[in-house]
Amino acid sequence: MRFPIRFSTLILFLTALSCSNDEGSRNPFLADVKFNFEVNLNLPLYSPLTNIGNAVLVESQGVGVRGVYVVNTGFDLFRAFEASCPNHAPSSCSTMESNGQVATCNCEEFEYNLLTGQQLNRPDDGERYYDMLEYRAVKSGGSVLISN
Repeated sequence: MRFPIRFSTLILFLTALSCSNDEGSRNPFLADVKFNFEVNLNLPLYSPLTNIGNAVLVESQGVGVRGVYVVNTGFDLFRAFEASCPNHAPSSCSTMESNGQVATCNCEEFEYNLLTGQQLNRPDDGERYYDMLEYRAVKSGGSVLISN
């Protein structure tokens, strides 16, 4: 009779350990904006996205906080990242500029990989730093639908 009680206690304990609290992982600098936008790959503005590794900044009103970088990662897969630097509140210098596959924040010169969204030059000062905020990107026919 003791075995089922111990087993039940073990299962309860393991279940409690498997629960996670993601409340602290949300980026406090970037607002949670809701949007849907269609990137038509047939338009000249977005034609660079037909080549693997290329990124285009979409700066349409209401798309992201400061716009969205859409990147062709190959095999008809696309990723979309917020264009506002993820490591401080949006300001006059926080819209990142891209150079190839690297986006740079002009405020602190932080650099991010546009294929993965990872910060490339993360300081080793014990502070919490965020990678680029990713949005949903799905290819449908000749378009890429980006949303949050």
